[in-house]
Amino acid sequence: MEEKTTEQKAMELAQLMEDGKGQDVCVLDISALNSWTDYFVIVTVTSGAQAEGLYKYVKEYNRENGLEFHQAAHKTPQGNEWQLLDLGAIVIHLMTQEARDFYELEKLWHAGRKLR
Repeated sequence: MEEKTTEQKAMELAQLMEDGKGQDVCVLDISALNSWTDYFVIVTVTSGAQAEGLYKYVKEYNRENGLEFHQAAHKTPQGNEWQLLDLGAIVIHLMTQEARDFYELEKLWHAGRKLR
């Protein structure tokens, strides 16, 4: 069986986020813009419970696909607005609509290639 590319894995993770009712899922290829990751998967979540559910999906996917997994970090003091899942070559951002509107990652990383 042929090994999946990192891009294929990023797209599969995006689909997984959508299947878990994540909203406005975006995949950005930022590999040409930095040296620490290749893809962002940005997802809007509506609750902490939904974010935890998506986190579990990612961990399960990770076990089957052999990505790195670094301890998830909360980017805001309350921890519910923006959860970061660092898979090495892919970073998943689980954000509330308010956090997404405030940080505007797609605008910040506009030079990246939008895949979805």
